[in-house]
Amino acid sequence: EKLKAFERLLNIMEDLREKCPWDRKQTMESLRHLTIEETYELSDAIVEADLDEVKKELGDLMLHLVFYAKIGSEKGAFDIADVLNSICEKLIHRHPHIYGDVEVADEEEVKSNWEKIKLKEGKGKKSVLEGVPKSLPALVKAIRIQDKARGVGFDWDNKDQVYAKVMEELNELREEEERSTENKKAIEAEFGDVLFSLINYARFIDVNPEDALERTNKKFIKRFKFLETESKKDGKEMGEMSLEEMDHYWERAK
Repeated sequence: EKLKAFERLLNIMEDLREKCPWDRKQTMESLRHLTIEETYELSDAIVEADLDEVKKELGDLMLHLVFYAKIGSEKGAFDIADVLNSICEKLIHRHPHIYGDVEVADEEEVKSNWEKIKLKEGKGKKSVLEGVPKSLPALVKAIRIQDKARGVGFDWDNKDQVYAKVMEELNELREEEERSTENKKAIEAEFGDVLFSLINYARFIDVNPEDALERTNKKFIKRFKFLETESKKDGKEMGEMSLEEMDHYWERAK
């Protein structure tokens, strides 16, 4: 049944590419920004824990993957079978503890082996960090950089060390700010160090900083909308209330 469903999608893709003016016109480049948008929509659905929406967004992304494979086949570069076989071979090669005779003690050892194998596979790559996409958002990029560094053994021993580093970076930021408010680049550099160390600490306490920040964004939006709605019911206007008045509604929103 699963194979039939996938074959059905492939057949529909063939029809669309042949008969639909819009689909015929698309290229990998024209689809790129749409794929990014669909990925963020999937991310939203996951954060909201809306499984029905997750299913729909996965379908949209699956269409995009099949679309890219179809364009690849038209160029004589690869087809969907090549794509699927390639990922299968990669997974087998990078899981020697499953498909080979390598023994691992825990999840951390699996991750470490993954990065070491990946580095050996790299075509001319001289650094494990070259696998981090340049266009990733900065916060996500920091997570991936730290994960990859940890994978080859470059890491703190415990969370207390990382917490101490966070406090050290916060103090350095305050010192730089007090030293001169004119040197924006120096303050920005120290602020970046604070963020990087916080992301590191999040990893040690098993918190995904991207997810944590997004949930805080959503919480703020929900409370702020409550403030707007409820104050309007009371005949008050945003921008004309005092901070104390707005704080009253904010506390009610919690």
